[in-house]
Amino acid sequence: MEFWFYQLQRRTLEQALPALIERSLQRGWRAVVQSRTPERLAAIDDLLWTYAEDSFLPHGSQNDGDPELQAVWLTCGDDNPNGARIRFLVEGAAAEPFAGSDYERLILLFDGRDEMSLATAREQWRLLRLSNANLSYWQETEEGGWRKQA
Repeated sequence: MEFWFYQLQRRTLEQALPALIERSLQRGWRAVVQSRTPERLAAIDDLLWTYAEDSFLPHGSQNDGDPELQAVWLTCGDDNPNGARIRFLVEGAAAEPFAGSDYERLILLFDGRDEMSLATAREQWRLLRLSNANLSYWQETEEGGWRKQA
């Protein structure tokens, strides 16, 4: 399993998350998006339906039911009812509980312009490194892509 840290510098979570989910689905991976608060989860729910005029990402949550039918599952918990291979952690959701799980990849998205977000990500990096986790750090490029920094 790999833990990838994505530091948002130019774009917001709302601008970056849909494209990352799309790329995961193109790989044939189901996804889980985990937030810490129901309010953020509701905003992500709306975002995935409306982020582009010509596209949307079908998804569900416990409010919708039928998790096994959902390619993308939204949650505030540690559940994986759709058999996802990738998990997106936002709003400082903890990565440690998933060390040793069956995921291919855990993506931690954090706002590099916010000191609290940055401190939370650094602490998660430190704790995961102590457990010898496979870590990568990705930073946004000027062109809007991602460059692996560590």
